[in-house]
Amino acid sequence: MFDTLSDRLSAAFRNLRGKTRLTDADIDATAREIRLALLEADVNLGVVKDFIAAVKARAAGAEVQAALNPAQQIVKIVNEELVGILGGDARPLRFAKRPPTVIMLAGLQGSGKTTLAGKLGKWLKDQGHSPLLVAADLQRPNAVTQLQVVGERAGVHVFAPEPGNGTGDPVAVARNSILQAMSKLYDVVIVDTAGRLGVDAELMQQAADIRDAVSPTEILFVVDAMIGQDAVNTARAFAEGVGFDGVVLSKLDGDARGGAALSIAKVTGKPIMFASNGEGLGDFDAFHPDRMASRILGMGDILTLIEQAEKTFDAEQSAKAAQKLMGGKGEFGLDDFLQQMQAVRRMGPLSKILGMMPGMGQMKDQIAGIDEREIDRIEAIIYSMTPAERTNPKLLDGSRRARIAKGSGTQVSDVNSLVNRFFEARKMMQSLAGAMPGMPGARRPAVSQPARKKKGNKVSGNPAKRSGAPAAVTPEPVQTSAFGRPVQPTEADLAKAVGEFQLPAELQQLFNPKNTGPR
Repeated sequence: MFDTLSDRLSAAFRNLRGKTRLTDADIDATAREIRLALLEADVNLGVVKDFIAAVKARAAGAEVQAALNPAQQIVKIVNEELVGILGGDARPLRFAKRPPTVIMLAGLQGSGKTTLAGKLGKWLKDQGHSPLLVAADLQRPNAVTQLQVVGERAGVHVFAPEPGNGTGDPVAVARNSILQAMSKLYDVVIVDTAGRLGVDAELMQQAADIRDAVSPTEILFVVDAMIGQDAVNTARAFAEGVGFDGVVLSKLDGDARGGAALSIAKVTGKPIMFASNGEGLGDFDAFHPDRMASRILGMGDILTLIEQAEKTFDAEQSAKAAQKLMGGKGEFGLDDFLQQMQAVRRMGPLSKILGMMPGMGQMKDQIAGIDEREIDRIEAIIYSMTPAERTNPKLLDGSRRARIAKGSGTQVSDVNSLVNRFFEARKMMQSLAGAMPGMPGARRPAVSQPARKKKGNKVSGNPAKRSGAPAAVTPEPVQTSAFGRPVQPTEADLAKAVGEFQLPAELQQLFNPKNTGPR
């Protein structure tokens, strides 16, 4: 969503590189480029004015003039101001002191409230809670049925006593859901209310009546991040008519300009608490303004990447694979490789994962050209092998490879390519592991210590006497890598290892400095 804005901001900062001192003209030109970038992204005009004024005031101050690298200091200022307009610190969800916690969802029709109710329910369930979804949208056709389907997919129970489609009392449904939650020991109730096409007085009053009936702990306003400034105007009207405590951004993975996401927190004064960035029920998480600002400025989002890895990777399984790779018990085989590759895939699309890595903003075209089906082909090849062949790929002779290619629907050249890349990557990772202190299998080169002279124990100058002294320790040869030099892994070595070991062939091109585009 923020690709265009990110590109424009990067171009504005590129003009400052190499300058040891910034003039007023440099600051004005950069501020003008940032202003145009924000306006093109459909950010609220008032928000843009305040943002530019704050950046210019800080850029003209001592923190930039006295900096060794003024360009980096400008980027730091813009990052901090972006965090400010996105809401500052992340605000966690409040829970009632006495269960159940009641969360009321409201917003425009078509903003994705019903699907988001299922996502929020699944997120809370993963956090150890017991949520209950309430079908209080009785206006839209099949809204009740949709919530029941979404709840079943999310593994969350749904309270739907009325069929909907224009019949039933949504206020009574919401009120009865609290009694249902208390009797069945649900600790969180998520009330899905009817949407509206605009500022509808009747539906606004209905939302106020539901609020009064259930006394929600949190009222979350669901905003479609793709509809622009109209979302800000509707949020203002809803804040005056009903009120809300936080904002949830839906469809953050769209290709719109994203001005609503950058404006709504500043305009309404309410924090963005959650963000939905995909169609899957798992594409939902708490919103962190600092991480979003970092993504917009092309600096990646390592913290989110680490959190997703912790959720999907089995620590014990990964430790066993690492021990095998480092020369421990057993040998790292294609089964282990497949398990690690599947864990990476569970984190989400590879293009999304790579987009969170710092510096990948300059490789958007290559990332967009990644073929996710490459992993399917790799899985098919490995699954067509026998257990013995997966454990010891050295068994794969010509006839076996022909059989595997036929069984997986691929070519023999594809099987050869996978096996060869696996051997090269395993050798590279083992070589790098031997150079990293503290890793299993690491070898320390012996370092000769100069002999200390002790009183009364001097080394004799007579060769005959000296021959009786213990022989000098010969230093152990320094371990060399596959490149014929002392093992000191460089960033290029690590990138090559990662590209060949964990990623399919399509992604290896991303780590090739000679690459000029997607394959």
